[in-house]
Amino acid sequence: MDDNQIVELYLQRDETAIKHTGDKFGSRLRALAYHIVCDYTAAEECENDTYLQVWNSIPPHEPRSYLYAFLARITRHISLNFCRNRDRLKRSAHIVELSAEMEQCIPAPNDAQCSVDDIVLKDTINRFLGRLDAEKRNVFIRRYWYLDSIEDICQRFDLSESKVKTILFRCRNKLRQQLIKEGYIL
Repeated sequence: MDDNQIVELYLQRDETAIKHTGDKFGSRLRALAYHIVCDYTAAEECENDTYLQVWNSIPPHEPRSYLYAFLARITRHISLNFCRNRDRLKRSAHIVELSAEMEQCIPAPNDAQCSVDDIVLKDTINRFLGRLDAEKRNVFIRRYWYLDSIEDICQRFDLSESKVKTILFRCRNKLRQQLIKEGYIL
C-alpha cells in the first residue's frame, strides 16, 4: 500500500491505517527509536506512541508525499522525550555529546521571534545540506538526525572512522560558516 492510500485511511479514521503503517514502516521506526533509547522494549513503546500521535495528527496534517519523514520526526521526538524522562537527573552521554557538537554550529533561541527564526534556520540548514554531496549529507544526517554512532556510520557506508570524523568536522565547520554568513550569532 502506498503512502497516499495510508494517509487516506487516516483521514477516513480507519483503524487499519495503523496496521498498514506498522507493516510498511514499523521496523524502521523501531530501529530509529532504538538508536536513541538503546532499549528494545522502550523502542517498541516509542513506536506505539508514534502511531497514537499520528492518529491524532492526521488530520489536520496530510503528509501524503512525506509520510516516513513525518513518522520519523514524531518517533525521534518521542524517543528523545523518553530519554529525558528516564534520565532526568543524569543525561545520556551520547545525546549530550551530539548536542555539544551541534551547539558550536546552531544558535540557541532566546527571543520572541523564535518561530520565525526557526523557519529561516530550517531553510538555511536545508540549503546547506542540499549543497553537500550525497556521501557527506548521508553521514551528517545519520549522525545528527538518526543519532547513529560513528561505528554504525562506518559500517553502513564502508568508511574508516577517521574519514567519518573528518567529514563530520568539516561539515560542522561549513555549517557554522554558512550560519555566520547568513547573520547568525554563534
